[in-house]
Amino acid sequence: MLLLVQEAAFNIGRETEAFIAGVDGAGAVVTFTGLVRDNGGQLAAMEIEHYPGMTERAIAAIIDEACARWQLADALVIHRHGRLGPNEPIMMVATAARHRADAFAAAEFLMDYLKSRAPFWKKEIGHDGAVWVAAKAEDEAALNRW
Repeated sequence: MLLLVQEAAFNIGRETEAFIAGVDGAGAVVTFTGLVRDNGGQLAAMEIEHYPGMTERAIAAIIDEACARWQLADALVIHRHGRLGPNEPIMMVATAARHRADAFAAAEFLMDYLKSRAPFWKKEIGHDGAVWVAAKAEDEAALNRW
């Protein structure tokens, strides 16, 4: 299992290739990449803050939970912090399992929990001001299926 919380950009293709090269005995790999979403051309940047150490521990616990629930050969989570522009990759999840159902379910679980339980603080910086991103009811509701 690999967890990276970093400011630097990452290359989705290289990360996927490296992940697959390190997996043994899997029949399925699922990847997901989240991008900084622009709101109709209003977003200049997104600023993401975290507490080093606390954030990694929280994400590691989420990965451990996924590994306990599904038969995973491996998992990868990359999450960025700092200032990111519209359409930049903000996070990546990859899961590998013997069967696709486990890989898909674990990837969705990780994405849902990262969205609402990983301690990041996000501020959207628009052309006419900035606003902290609040928790969304639909993100919390997504956790109910797990």
